[in-house]
Amino acid sequence: MPSAGGDVTFGSLFAGIGGFDLGFERAGLECKWQVEIDDYATRVLEKHWPNVRRWRDVRDFPPEPVSEWRVDVIAGGFPCQDISNAGKRAGLSGERSGLWREFARIIRHLRPRYVVVENVAALLERGIGGVLADLAALGFNAEWEVLPACAFGAPHARERVFLIAYPNGSQLRASGANQAEGWPANLPVDGIGSARQVGNWWSTEPEPCSVVYGVPGIVDRLRPYGNAVVPAVAQWIGERILANEVGE
Repeated sequence: MPSAGGDVTFGSLFAGIGGFDLGFERAGLECKWQVEIDDYATRVLEKHWPNVRRWRDVRDFPPEPVSEWRVDVIAGGFPCQDISNAGKRAGLSGERSGLWREFARIIRHLRPRYVVVENVAALLERGIGGVLADLAALGFNAEWEVLPACAFGAPHARERVFLIAYPNGSQLRASGANQAEGWPANLPVDGIGSARQVGNWWSTEPEPCSVVYGVPGIVDRLRPYGNAVVPAVAQWIGERILANEVGE
């Protein structure tokens, strides 16, 4: 069941500038902590989530007492540099993408009810087996699918794998999917449900280059855009999690 007080809580690993966090909060989940090592991204998080606890490095998270960091959902997009087709393609054995092992360790310590993982679509060719094996060893089942941002009204494809895991013996009733079909099985190319409702939101967003043009430290500002999870997709997933809690 959700944490005391009735709210479904989440913690954000590899939080970046808060794409997961914003989308989950729009869905109705409560952010309890964020972990992010990048200085610029951390300043963004501090501005928009001033009352949320933060930790800088996944490699020594969570600190004692561990019980104070427990949440219902842990979400994060671990580094893709060794998975992406544009990188060295070392997969989970690479230095950066190998931080998945820290993600798995944190799951083992905190035992959430749900885990949501995001990465580039190449994870299906270069690492999904290791992720699933680690989750299975921790007692979790999982469903996954490639969700394009354009299905949620974005003006670009941005295909990303989203995986949701839950302890063996439970299930994701709200997804309308099963393990063999993947998750979610009923998402058409133009999006469904809340995906349709957020479609017009994109027209109000400024072009990234117009935001940062002429500003010192342009690389620091552009990199988080490229790494960020699209909030509309995170919102849709958060809504499915909340619907599943009601179903239980």
